[in-house]
Amino acid sequence: MSRRVLVVEDDHDLAGLVALHLRDIGCEVELAHDGTKGLARARAGDSDLVILDVMLPGVSGLDICRDLRSGTRYTPILMLTAKSTELDRVTGLETGADDYLTKPFSILELNARVKALFRRVEALHGGGGDSSAAGSGDAAPAFTVGDLRIDPGRRSIERCGETLPLTAREFDLIHHLACHPGRVFSRSQLLDRVWGYGHEGYEHTVNSHINRLRAKIERNPSEPEMIVTVWGVGYKFSERAA
Repeated sequence: MSRRVLVVEDDHDLAGLVALHLRDIGCEVELAHDGTKGLARARAGDSDLVILDVMLPGVSGLDICRDLRSGTRYTPILMLTAKSTELDRVTGLETGADDYLTKPFSILELNARVKALFRRVEALHGGGGDSSAAGSGDAAPAFTVGDLRIDPGRRSIERCGETLPLTAREFDLIHHLACHPGRVFSRSQLLDRVWGYGHEGYEHTVNSHINRLRAKIERNPSEPEMIVTVWGVGYKFSERAA
């Protein structure tokens, strides 16, 4: 099945090259060369993946990412950046991007990242539970753990009928952990399975997401009952909460 990819990149030559190689792997590609047009096209919600340059005329890639993540529909986002500092990369991930590539990058790496993001979507649609990214189409059925109702199709979590205000990545994280109650995951494993390909070395990103997630779902975040720390190893979703 052909995938629809929106590429928002102001460098026309680079955008054309990216589009050429995405079409080689069976994608339908639409190009936007400034942030204003890119935001309008991204908001249309008909893309299976959005590839965003960070530095864009009009609206920045980070602002487009924030806008998309404030909505209800989840579309995977791959950020392109000419910046190479750790802070810039982490900012993109914290904003809600699923992955990033630092320019210059190889086409082989681009294709690998794109395919990895699509595999995460397909894994959830297949109901396997090993991935938490979601897109359009049928998803796994809703399920209950403790007093939480997790709905992968709507990408929402409710407690006593009230929807909890989770970001897309926070949802991905708790969904993955809740699908494997009692199983301990290291920070590196969570980066690989929730954030996806190529985030080695950013374990502290997992810590910050866990802390924010606990603040939203735990009755007493200082004494978590659901997301438990296994010291020296990582985190797990408590069997008692499941």
